[in-house]
Amino acid sequence: MKAIVYTAYGPPDVLQLRDVDIPAPGEGEVLVKIHAASINYGDSVLVRGKPLVGRLWSGLIKPKHPILGTDIAGRVEVLGREAKQFQAGEEVFGDIGAYGFGAFAEYVSVCESALTHKPVNVTFEQAAAAPQAAVVALQGLRDSGQIQDGQEVLVNGASGGIGSFAVQIAKTFGARVTGVCSTSNLELVRSLGADEVIDYTQENFTNSGKQYDLIFDIVANHSISDYLVALKPAGNYVACAFNPTSLFFGAMVSKRSGKKAISLSHKPNQIDLLFIKELLEDRKVVPFIDRSFELSEVAEAIRYVEEGHHRGKVVIAVN
Repeated sequence: MKAIVYTAYGPPDVLQLRDVDIPAPGEGEVLVKIHAASINYGDSVLVRGKPLVGRLWSGLIKPKHPILGTDIAGRVEVLGREAKQFQAGEEVFGDIGAYGFGAFAEYVSVCESALTHKPVNVTFEQAAAAPQAAVVALQGLRDSGQIQDGQEVLVNGASGGIGSFAVQIAKTFGARVTGVCSTSNLELVRSLGADEVIDYTQENFTNSGKQYDLIFDIVANHSISDYLVALKPAGNYVACAFNPTSLFFGAMVSKRSGKKAISLSHKPNQIDLLFIKELLEDRKVVPFIDRSFELSEVAEAIRYVEEGHHRGKVVIAVN
């Protein structure tokens, strides 16, 4: 099969298209023919091996997992021993990051608990766009942020992969949503369901005087003290992006201010993926795809995401 392989850290150019063996499914695994995958920010981190702390999981000297990629959508080809959740020929999607990666390839063998049935009303590319970004948004809003009906919720970075899902998911919980984005993305964020949009090039929401029950922060471009000013008493600030203050001093900040500062830890699981599947089936959430690249263009796709100007998700058409 064709796969994108890397054996050393570096810029995306270290990724090479190669012929490798099709992996045989082990016990409790299924072999999936991948039709589409998607790019996440973590792919750039793993390719470059920076920040260095990430190498504690990916390999100190060289990558432990030569084929990257977490989000897949495809069709089950072969069942491993004791695999009981799916049948050959069924369409599935999921986040395989907890099981050794491998999305940037024509086939992957993965534990079936990483997958669920693909909604019939979305394409493979739309399905591949959802597993990680939508679950991150769900867990940040519902679990860390404790979102409630009628709350004022601000999504900082509303036009990106996670943000475009966060705006839509927050609306399903009955929140009034404000999306922060650039001038060129204002109409997109409105189309996702935002009740209000803020152009960060023209306005700084942290000193506008308005306060929110929940701030879901994907870009971490303000200080923690500025975010707290924009929170209502007992409000929640959830950092999806790396924010050192919330990560290392969140408990202290929360105790002093009465407002919670939380650093989100993404935990992929089948239950939350099923929740997202239902939202997709009901058309309450619709993936927005910026661009689609071929499997041979994964390096180019990662560079495009690193530029930071993509809207919604960037996907890889594999088969």
